[in-house]
Amino acid sequence: MKVLVIGAGNMGLTYAEGMAKSSLLNRRNLMIFDKSAEVITDLSKVDHFDVFDKVDHCLPQADIVFLAVKPYHIDSLFEEIKPMVNDEQIFVSLMAGVTIKTIQDGLGVKKVVRSMPNLPAQVGKGVTSYTAAKEVSRVELLMVRNLLDTTGESIKVENENFIDASTGISGSGPAYVFYFMGSMLEAALKMGFSENDSRVLVSQTFEGAVELFNQHDLSPDTWMERVASKGGTTRAALDSMDDNNVKELIKEAAYAAFDRAVELGEGK
Repeated sequence: MKVLVIGAGNMGLTYAEGMAKSSLLNRRNLMIFDKSAEVITDLSKVDHFDVFDKVDHCLPQADIVFLAVKPYHIDSLFEEIKPMVNDEQIFVSLMAGVTIKTIQDGLGVKKVVRSMPNLPAQVGKGVTSYTAAKEVSRVELLMVRNLLDTTGESIKVENENFIDASTGISGSGPAYVFYFMGSMLEAALKMGFSENDSRVLVSQTFEGAVELFNQHDLSPDTWMERVASKGGTTRAALDSMDDNNVKELIKEAAYAAFDRAVELGEGK
């Protein structure tokens, strides 16, 4: 199995690293293509990559091709690579808002997998939702899933609507967490903690809460009940959030990301 990643930005390089360091490629180097001379120079120093600055030197020999360019680059990319593709190649999109049909029509291919990655993939804690065109066989889809799992976990979803929906939850979700963390950091600093102590207080609180959630089959509401006693400090904080409609605002933010993903898929 020969794998090519087109685009060595944050997501492309993250998945390239995960796949290249796994045992899935049968000791073959992962191929990676980028147009930036600076990126090519840097990646050429990495032993587990075969780096290319000309796509015709690598695309024809690839079995699975990961598309990791910015969505606004797809028209020029498709025009360039369409003459080189073949019907047996599987194309896996890491691009937000680009539909399976857009890729099929743009490249004249049938075997397309659309996925939605997220930033924690950089530390092996990512979650990638994915769905595929009917022309992708079960065996082929299993190969793709194994590759996606090299950066964390993957979830097969029923259709592309769920890819757009997962954009609003997991794709954009890390930013929501950082937003909340940033607010807590500002509060800690205002209370007089040092920058270092504020960082430790906030990061360990998030990490510990997530670990508790993962190790027990309890809902967030149940955990909040365990932390918050009537008339206590935590209840005061939660009441303040309820009074300010924070929960609904977070839901609205997730739907805003979802709606924008749909708009991107429609070319808006």
